[in-house]
Amino acid sequence: MPPLIKVGTCGWSAKGGMKAYYDYFKVIEVQRTFYKLPKLETLNRWRNEAPEDFEFCLKAWQVITHPPSSPTWRKAGLKVREEEREGYGYFKPSEVNLRAWELVKETCKALRAKLCIFQTPPSFNYTEDNVRNVLAFFKVIRRDDLLLAWEPRGDWYEHGRELRNILKEANLIHVVDPLRREPLYLGEICYFRLHGLGGREVNYKYKYTEGDLIKLLNFLEELSCRVAYVLFNNVYMFEDALRFKHLASESGLEVL
Repeated sequence: MPPLIKVGTCGWSAKGGMKAYYDYFKVIEVQRTFYKLPKLETLNRWRNEAPEDFEFCLKAWQVITHPPSSPTWRKAGLKVREEEREGYGYFKPSEVNLRAWELVKETCKALRAKLCIFQTPPSFNYTEDNVRNVLAFFKVIRRDDLLLAWEPRGDWYEHGRELRNILKEANLIHVVDPLRREPLYLGEICYFRLHGLGGREVNYKYKYTEGDLIKLLNFLEELSCRVAYVLFNNVYMFEDALRFKHLASESGLEVL
C-alpha cells in the first residue's frame, strides 16, 4: 500500500506569506530555525495562527552541524566565544552542542513539531572522527519522542554500507533527494528534500518537468513506508510542489 504523502516546501513560498501558504499546504519545513532560533513569542504566534492540523517540521540550528567558520554562521550574524569555538558543529557531543540541542527541542515543542532535520555540509566528510561524533551525539541526546532525520552531503555515499549502519544504529531517517538517489535506510517515515537536478548536488534554479514529477510519483508508489514527506527546495518550489500535489491526488494517492 502506498504511503500517505505530505507535500510542502522548505520555507514560506506562497505569495502572501504564511497565511496564504495555509490555503495550499498542510506541512512546511521551517528554514529560519537553521540560521537563528526565533524567540518563543514568535514561535507561539506561528503556532496559534496556523490551522490546528498544520504541521511544522524544523531544520535544526546550524550550530550543531556547521562549524563557526561556515559562511552560514556569518550570514546569520552569529557570535561565538573563543573558548567555545572548537565545541560547535559537526555533531560533536560537546557541552555547547548539547545545550544548543535543548534549545532546538524547545523550538520544536513550541511549534508542536514531530520531526527535526539535520543537514550537514560537504566539509563534514566520512572520517573516523565524524562517524564517532554522529553516533555519540545521537546516543547521548534526549529526543523526547521527536523523529530525527539527517541529510548528509559530501562523500558519505562513497561509503554506503557504513552510512546505512550509522543511520540504523542512530535511528535516523535518511533524507535524500529521491530523483538523485534512494534512501539507504527505510523505516515507517520517509523524508525527501528536492533541490533541483543537474551536475552539482543542488541546483536551486531548476524547474521540475512533468516527467520528473511522474518519476517521483512512481517512486513513491513503490515505497514501503507509512508516511512520506516531500518537501521542495528550489526557486520554483511553490509551483512545483503544487503541481506534484495535484498529480499525486489525481493518481488516487492519499495526499495532504
